Amino acid sequence: MSRRDEVVGLLQDLIRLDTVNPPGNETRVAELLRDYLLPFGVECELYARVPERANLVARIRGRGDGPRLLLLSHTDTVLADRDEWSVDPWSGELRDGHVWGRGALDMKGQVAASAVAIASLAREGFEPAGDLIFAATADEELGEGVDYGLSWLCREHPEAVRCEYAVNEGAGDRIEIAGRVLYLCSSAEKRSSPFVLHVRGRSGHASMPGIADNALVRAAGLIERLGDFVPEPRLTPETEGFFAALADEVPTAKDALSSARSVDPLAAEMVEPLLGLTVAPTMIEASQKRNVIPGQCDVTVDCRLLPGQTEDEAEAVVRAWLGEGEYDFEWRGGQGGTRSELGTPLWAAIEDFVRALEPGARPAPICVAGFTDSHWLREAFGTVAYGFFPMKAMSADLAARLIHSADERISVDDLELGVDFLRFVARAVGPGAA
Repeated sequence: MSRRDEVVGLLQDLIRLDTVNPPGNETRVAELLRDYLLPFGVECELYARVPERANLVARIRGRGDGPRLLLLSHTDTVLADRDEWSVDPWSGELRDGHVWGRGALDMKGQVAASAVAIASLAREGFEPAGDLIFAATADEELGEGVDYGLSWLCREHPEAVRCEYAVNEGAGDRIEIAGRVLYLCSSAEKRSSPFVLHVRGRSGHASMPGIADNALVRAAGLIERLGDFVPEPRLTPETEGFFAALADEVPTAKDALSSARSVDPLAAEMVEPLLGLTVAPTMIEASQKRNVIPGQCDVTVDCRLLPGQTEDEAEAVVRAWLGEGEYDFEWRGGQGGTRSELGTPLWAAIEDFVRALEPGARPAPICVAGFTDSHWLREAFGTVAYGFFPMKAMSADLAARLIHSADERISVDDLELGVDFLRFVARAVGPGAA
């Protein structure tokens, strides 16, 4: 069987196992992957905080004289409404050169490609300098207030996933801007730091609004002000690297957005959220009864900080923008906001792969506006972690519309390309004896 057929068949089997989170039930996928890998001599171990939510960690042991490389992925998915789909979301149907189903792009396709990559290398007798590890973890999609997946592994079983380098999700899209072909590689992510504005007023009966001080009305002005928020622009290493790949020169922070817009609207769309912190009011809660004027209104705001930016700094900026008023400011936790340096052996391997794949193309670093599981590795071990799973056949625009949406699917050509890349990077970062 060819590796192309192998990865298609494995992905179909993975999609047919419903791992919508919640509740997840990722153990069924972990067991399937273990049963697939063991016959090829790949060491496999299941780690589970609770029996139904297991993480698979598989490895080819290295000689001990080189860095460890982790192929990271998660096995849970978001929900799917069958009525919105052209096919059964858990069918794994092969149609028009694509595998269809929930998780095909996010991210069971990369799970299958990673499994086939490590299995095929094991069959060939590959002996890396450092361990080659494949982790298929639980519980990534909820992101907040949960602890069954990589965060738990890093804390409770650190030696299982400790590594110098890691390849995860986050980018790999092929884009063409101003005649240049770029393959995006995420080397950093913003920090998700939501906050709540508690806007104060004075309650009263809604039939006599003049005797009250409506907190909801007070909040309206603050919400409008947040909607107009414009941060002071700043350049990060990732944005500088993106401009260097795009146009061979890096503008000043002040001119960055206009420079990107002059090249291509797509470039401006990508750069704008990466020039500073962003705020977006998303939820509001006030009176619980129609005839009661609220004395307090709570506005929940999605806030994303640049890597290295602190919440204290961000709060000062937001308060200065809003001005004085009858409100309190409360952070509601946060995570992410990490980066990996560029110019590493892993970056060089990605660069070599991209140039061999498409002469003249180059990788371009980006900062993910959201966040991935990579931050757990960076925080725990100082791991150099990049998000890269190359996609050449499917456009970046189409992929973005399909992730977490109906009719999610992945090109078989891109699946095969992903296997080729992961095999390439394993050999490049941890040169083997075979």
